[in-house]
Amino acid sequence: MTTLLISLLLALAQAAVPGVRPLPGPLSVVRWWDPPPTPYAAGHRGVDLAADAGTEVRAVAAGRVHFAGPVAGRGVLSLTLPNGLRTTYEPVRALVSEGEAVTAGQVVAVLTEGSHCPAPCLHWGLLRGEEYLNPLTLLPRTTPRLLPTSEARGGP
Repeated sequence: MTTLLISLLLALAQAAVPGVRPLPGPLSVVRWWDPPPTPYAAGHRGVDLAADAGTEVRAVAAGRVHFAGPVAGRGVLSLTLPNGLRTTYEPVRALVSEGEAVTAGQVVAVLTEGSHCPAPCLHWGLLRGEEYLNPLTLLPRTTPRLLPTSEARGGP
């Protein structure tokens, strides 16, 4: 039983990938993840992050380049992470090649014009197999801090 529990905890630890921001902070979400109710229905299968064309795009975690090239006239980069998840970035000009290993935080692409946003943006996606997930879940969680009340600070 103890071996099973330890194995489960190790598997969960490997599944969690502490992420790095794909763009310089602070991140500004233009459009949030809005999963479709069924696999073929309309929805937004990623998040759009505001950024200017020419902005460096970083790998959110260590992994390997799954795909780098044009899709429907836009540059797309896809990275497979060690836990099997895959992140996607578009529209970009990839600075890495298919099969290449990348490190967390490594500059892997440059944002280009041609996004589906009214202004330039990075469309960032996350998949487990064919299932789209919210890529914001890869980012580290902030730790809330309680501040002293005004009375404790000597205020009114």
